Amino acid sequence: MTLRELLRRLGLGRVRAKYEWLTIRVGYRWGPRLASRLRKWRLIATHPHVRFEIEEPVYLGPGFSIHAPHGGTLRVGPAVEFRRGFRLELAEGFSEVAIGAGGVFSYYAVIQCGRLIEIGERCFFGQSSMIVDGNHRFRDLDRPMLQQGYDLRPVRIADDVTTTTKCTIMASIGTRTFVGANSVVTRDLPPYVVAVGAPARAIDYFGPPGLEPPELSSETSGATGPSDAASDAASSQAARKWGASS
Repeated sequence: MTLRELLRRLGLGRVRAKYEWLTIRVGYRWGPRLASRLRKWRLIATHPHVRFEIEEPVYLGPGFSIHAPHGGTLRVGPAVEFRRGFRLELAEGFSEVAIGAGGVFSYYAVIQCGRLIEIGERCFFGQSSMIVDGNHRFRDLDRPMLQQGYDLRPVRIADDVTTTTKCTIMASIGTRTFVGANSVVTRDLPPYVVAVGAPARAIDYFGPPGLEPPELSSETSGATGPSDAASDAASSQAARKWGASS
């Protein structure tokens, strides 16, 4: 017999309602907020060489961790949510990550920053997403890959971008662009597009008229015929397939 059933049989309905109210507040609101605050204090205390600029309220979920042996900078706007298992790595003292207000990082997201990663407001990153601003060099046949260093370039992700489950982001993304699950962004993506694949490419545009990227405007210009309808159907089907999971 559960506690709820016992209280109901004893006619203690009001006690049961109060108990449920209290468990929800403690388990889903007060408890997580307190735990987040304690994680933040511990983070600052154990990383005095890192520059933190965190605007409350910010939620740091269980397992939030930073690897920054040489320092670096983390800037976070208000109302950002880091869910369980978030990991941030700052490679150098000049490495900087800036995250705008209202962003959400789902479970086990990773950011690896060598120089600069800027993320706009209200962005969402799905489970096990990765954001990096560099690639390993590997073409020197006389040295192991790990000894060849990196090619770095700033990554800028604009406002309201959505990247769904298990995406790897290695380039900049324009405003409100939607990246389907399992995609690998190796080249800059324009605003207001749906992008899928490895490497990710734009397959649809949903922004203001006249701002279509060249690769899509050339496809949509001209008369509409059966082939255009088939292409639109294929694009919609691909968008549903790649964007179904977040």
